[in-house]
Amino acid sequence: MIVKEWTAMKQKKFAPVYLVYGDEPFLIKETKQILLQHAILEQEMDFNFSSYDLEDGDTLELAMEDAETFPFMGERRVVFIHNPQFLTAEKKKEKAETNLTSLQSYLESPAPYTILVLIAPYEKLDERKKITKQLKKSATVLEAKKLKEHDIRTWVKQRAGQAGVQIQEAAAEKIVELAGTNLFMLAGEIDKLSLYALETSEITVEMVEKLTARSIEQNVFDLIDRAVHNRIDEALQLYWDLLKQKEEPLKILALLAGQFRLIYQVKSLASKGYGQQQIASQLKVHPFRVKLAAKHAQAFSSSKLSSIMLSLAQCDLDMKTSGFNKEMVIEFFLTRLHTQSH
Repeated sequence: MIVKEWTAMKQKKFAPVYLVYGDEPFLIKETKQILLQHAILEQEMDFNFSSYDLEDGDTLELAMEDAETFPFMGERRVVFIHNPQFLTAEKKKEKAETNLTSLQSYLESPAPYTILVLIAPYEKLDERKKITKQLKKSATVLEAKKLKEHDIRTWVKQRAGQAGVQIQEAAAEKIVELAGTNLFMLAGEIDKLSLYALETSEITVEMVEKLTARSIEQNVFDLIDRAVHNRIDEALQLYWDLLKQKEEPLKILALLAGQFRLIYQVKSLASKGYGQQQIASQLKVHPFRVKLAAKHAQAFSSSKLSSIMLSLAQCDLDMKTSGFNKEMVIEFFLTRLHTQSH
């Protein structure tokens, strides 16, 4: 749906009111950029574009007054209203309730010269509220939610297509595997690969493996993978490479602990009959992370995972309270992990 609305914006077919909601910041940012790029001229920005943040002291009443104001030397006005928390079930910590009357009246008869955009970076809205129902009925709704694994691969292909190249199915899967599911990072990698592939007009698996920067999370996954699959020399080399890249040992340790905690949780829930999608929903993590954790879960018993997490807790204590060399603490842990899994 969001891609459909982006296309309409690029064709200068604008709705008078948009509601953009969801917990995927990249899609929200992209929506804002596309709208501004096509709705008003750059030289009009100072006169005909306003942005309000209701969590930063701005008031809804002031934003609505602006929406009612005629554009100055231009065709239309664009008004962004960020963080309309009154659309959620959360209790606002403020002295007075937001006065919604001005917005409710506006929605009944939007100004024909204004594009009003409410930007709600929340996973869910409170569907019971009258204002939420009215907005969903009156506005064009764009869902900017976290993408599922299959949708991310589709998005990768679309992003490459926008850059004028195609990407092989296996290459799309490989780039998600290496760069992770952060759309900001993926967008940067796809844009880089698209430039490299302009001559052939196709991004291949080989290009992805050669040029894609690994996310720190992927590197930690690889650390574990190599240590438990009889490749301890490769694991240590990767760890030393991370140190050369100025990654802090404490950060690496925290990511290792988080990954093993996830592996333990995935193994536990899987033993109770949960599928991977159910596990992702239960743990509130991306399904792709569950898929990777499930792969590692096969290498350990539950008791072994408990032992590893205790070891990681001890590593954390050693780093923070003793005189141990922090870099060596993780080296010892990786070596013990290798011996424990064989």
